Amino acid sequence: MDEHATLPAPADDDATLVLLKVEEAARRLRIGRTTCFALIRTGELESVMVGGLRRVPVDAPAAYVTRLRTARRAA
Repeated sequence: MDEHATLPAPADDDATLVLLKVEEAARRLRIGRTTCFALIRTGELESVMVGGLRRVPVDAPAAYVTRLRTARRAA
């Protein structure tokens, strides 16, 4: 591939997505996969099961950040 060629956008930037893989949610939050699973386990980051797969609603990472910011302002 030419070094100046444009790479395709990552799949998690697809505006039609409703659910994200945990890894995609972690990437959006700029945190590790393990940390993301910990947030899910404690209920801080919303997730759902689809069959046997754990998925994060596309709006859940932004909602988590909003709660963090609100809690910081209240402190």
